[in-house]
Amino acid sequence: MGAPCNSLGEPFSRSFKGLIVWSILLSLTQCSLATATSNKTRSLHFYKWEVEYMYWSPDGLENVVMGINGKFPGPTIRARAGDTVHVHLTNKLHTEGVVIHWHGIRQKGTPWADGTASISQCAINPGESFDYRFTVDRAGTYFYHGHYGMQRSAGLYGSLIVDVAEGEKEPFHYDGEFDLLLSDWWHESAHDQEVGLSSRPMRWIGEPQTLLVNGRGQYGCSLAAHYSNNSSLSQCNVTGHEQWAPYILHVDPNKTYRIRLSSTTALASLNLAIGNHKMLVVEADGNYLQPFETDDLDIYSGESYSVLLKTSQDPSQNYWISFGVRGRKPQTPQALTILNYKTNSASKFPLSPPPVTPRWDDYAHSKAFTNKVKALDHKTIPKPPSTYHRRIILLNTQNKMNGYTKWSINNVSLSLPATPYLGSIRFGLQNGFDQTKPPESFPVQYDVMKPPGNPNTTTGNGVYMLSYYSTVDVILQNANALAENVSEIHPWHLHGHDFWVLGYGEGKFTKDDEKKFNMKNPPYRNSAVIFPYGWTALRFVADNPGVWAFHCHIEPHLHMGMGVVLAEGVQRLPKIPKEALSCGLTGKKFMTGNNLG
Repeated sequence: MGAPCNSLGEPFSRSFKGLIVWSILLSLTQCSLATATSNKTRSLHFYKWEVEYMYWSPDGLENVVMGINGKFPGPTIRARAGDTVHVHLTNKLHTEGVVIHWHGIRQKGTPWADGTASISQCAINPGESFDYRFTVDRAGTYFYHGHYGMQRSAGLYGSLIVDVAEGEKEPFHYDGEFDLLLSDWWHESAHDQEVGLSSRPMRWIGEPQTLLVNGRGQYGCSLAAHYSNNSSLSQCNVTGHEQWAPYILHVDPNKTYRIRLSSTTALASLNLAIGNHKMLVVEADGNYLQPFETDDLDIYSGESYSVLLKTSQDPSQNYWISFGVRGRKPQTPQALTILNYKTNSASKFPLSPPPVTPRWDDYAHSKAFTNKVKALDHKTIPKPPSTYHRRIILLNTQNKMNGYTKWSINNVSLSLPATPYLGSIRFGLQNGFDQTKPPESFPVQYDVMKPPGNPNTTTGNGVYMLSYYSTVDVILQNANALAENVSEIHPWHLHGHDFWVLGYGEGKFTKDDEKKFNMKNPPYRNSAVIFPYGWTALRFVADNPGVWAFHCHIEPHLHMGMGVVLAEGVQRLPKIPKEALSCGLTGKKFMTGNNLG
């Protein structure tokens, strides 16, 4: 949780109440201060971070990664619901800007801390600093990552865990906990990938070389080589290689462990299985679920889960934990680690081969799992409104524009402006972005089962302006890509809100599909997947003043335009810190001394 600190970073010997002296706090690297409010302790967790490139060996091959304070992945933030997190972030990248998005944190009252360049703030320039200060209002499993260019692919990410508020309890019991952050890793740099995606014609660098668990993977060898019929596959020797040795889960027999899972992958959808063990799924995206048992679990980029694991198997053995690719023809080997019963040496290999990942295109398996995810009850999860005020249908297509490959929404590929939307809308700067209303749907004659008859698209940066406190339905509609018989998985993430996932379906959405909606116990989430050639129906309440990104969480797809921007209640916001808006038109206003309020 972080220790309370005095000006030297040492624990306080007695309770501390009152105002915080920022000049003292800024001299610290990390600390926590506690105050009592309404008989509950609310803490401030302060972090002083520097983002920089550094050499690291995530999978045994040294490469350049983006780290924080010399660590990869970045430091884990841990707080309680109701606490305040304050991160003083300094950009030491020398030649590029940076921002950090706090994935799953709704930023109620602090939309400028959402960490989305050109939307909620300006990118932090080299050598400059920015203060992210926000409340973590709800317990759950979250993470953070870069949201500028393709810095998530470069390794800018870490875990953010929010425990229940003091005096409260989870609706389930466990004896211990593990936090697993999942990612994918390329040996070519994120800059190479970015240039390739922006080239004419597009140059795709291919699938990632390695899957990482807490920043660790193994390339060119396997922990389970001795089970393989491939004689050229060598056994990994990870002794003395701390950076890429597997993150092993050490457990006692006959206990229950909570495993928190977060996927910050740039591309890969993953499947988790643990040899000889079942898992009980209890949380998704910070919201409790009706518990259900499963042999394996699909997790898409941007999602998080908690599962409970009972260590009830033979304690004289160890067991494989495997992560494999789903939704794309796998050219990346499984990630493997070990569930180590402490009665054994952690170096003892399991008796059986690792669990086999379901076939990559077995979507029936994926849909069966997804349809089991339901909200626990209306005591912990709000009930969805029975109707909506506005429905927006978003068609996901792959297109061409002047020879460049794009991803588009209703035939508009998102191109972010130089001035953050938050400033442009708050201060009425109509030249800050395209004032044309983005399309609410797509032509009824469009055939989602075939490549587009006219593949051409256009770029834009208009905003869906939502009435404050209105109920909004979004239908995410998938379609065939440019190539025949190709439709990809798209995991979508909404900033600033959670939504009810009302249902999934096949083909083109119609009004009759409303009959399939789950209005009784739909899961309440911030990320949801659209399956190939299908649709996903979402509902949310526009109750959080700000400007919010809504986009495919596959980083190359977002880079190529697969996203939209939503705004609501911006004029209700208090004064926005000028440090968030020091670029573009708002930056010029500040420089000329005009008061933006």
